[in-house]
Amino acid sequence: MPAIQPPPAGRRGRGDYNAPMRSPSLKIFRTGLHLLSGALTVLLLFPHLDRDERARRVTRWATGLLALLGVSVRVMGRPPLVRAGGALLAANHVSWLDIHLLHSLLPARFVSKAEVRGWPLIGWLAEAAGTVFLVREKKSDAKRVNDVMAEHLRLGDCLALFPEGTTSDGSRVLPFYPSLFQPAVDAGAQVWPVRIRYLTPTGNPCPEAAYHGGMSLGQSFMQVVRMGGLVAEVHFLPPIDGKGLARRDLARAAEAAIRGADDVPDSAPGSTARRPA
Repeated sequence: MPAIQPPPAGRRGRGDYNAPMRSPSLKIFRTGLHLLSGALTVLLLFPHLDRDERARRVTRWATGLLALLGVSVRVMGRPPLVRAGGALLAANHVSWLDIHLLHSLLPARFVSKAEVRGWPLIGWLAEAAGTVFLVREKKSDAKRVNDVMAEHLRLGDCLALFPEGTTSDGSRVLPFYPSLFQPAVDAGAQVWPVRIRYLTPTGNPCPEAAYHGGMSLGQSFMQVVRMGGLVAEVHFLPPIDGKGLARRDLARAAEAAIRGADDVPDSAPGSTARRPA
């Protein structure tokens, strides 16, 4: 897998993101075409592409999806360079946008609840992108998933998971499940805490971007397309060396890092912005 670099540098600051206005109907239509394009790519091209080219296609597709939805992306810190023992990204979970947001920044295999596989088209695309699905109700499935994850980490892959096990409204970080960090212990991989939050174009928290509670996927999608602009901020925090640490220690350290992300100074060379196309 090639070294991961952040997107080209752009303007910084919370107040300078003004996404172009598009009608909700146009967003829905163009997003539908984009989903169809992704499905055709998976069906017709993926069988003939190697792993690295598939990863590049997924990254481009995710970038395009965010642009169509009018989502600007701000990156703080630097993502990991893979192929050095693997990397496990541990991020807080706010929205269905989270997966596409991280996919737009780096090639990663996600660990997701099995229910996502049943989502129309989205689940199929997620599976084609290399997502590892976990049946949370089956304790035996956790061992299978941990073994698969540890093997990918040993091969130098980048894995991403949401240790809260569910989404929040974005105003707080829920407790992390330690069991999800066992693959990093087994593979001796670094854990990279990632803080995700969604803001309005003026820099205020945007709870409307959250997909949580009893909200359906369709309701959450419609809330996003009705927005005049949305800023997705991704903060890659310093990695945690998992050597010699138990999974509970790793979970606590990653959770604490994300909770204290506002106290971590931004590193100017690693901060970039990307506006919708």
